[in-house]
Amino acid sequence: MNKVNVALVRLLQFVVFALFTFMVLAYFGAMVLVPLDLIVLVTKILSVVGISGIFSVIIAVPVVGYLGMIVYKTPGLVQMIIDTGLDLAKTGKERVEAFGKMAESVQD
Repeated sequence: MNKVNVALVRLLQFVVFALFTFMVLAYFGAMVLVPLDLIVLVTKILSVVGISGIFSVIIAVPVVGYLGMIVYKTPGLVQMIIDTGLDLAKTGKERVEAFGKMAESVQD
């Protein structure tokens, strides 16, 4: 019965590890994809207005770059976004380590 408990704790530890890994990758991946999505949205809006695709991309890239510069110049915003992702990773690491301690206590 003891081996079953250890196996169950290790399985849950792996599930928590996979869940937090996915969340961290999704969080930082979203930070990369948001500017690209903004470029696509501005391009589509300009295409609806009647500007062709190539010219709308030429207009959209500097617009999104300017918005990125505004976000970058906002005091503390970029650091807060990075800290949130790092806190998520740190929380996941702590939870996985807690399962490790639990597995050791069950194993004895």
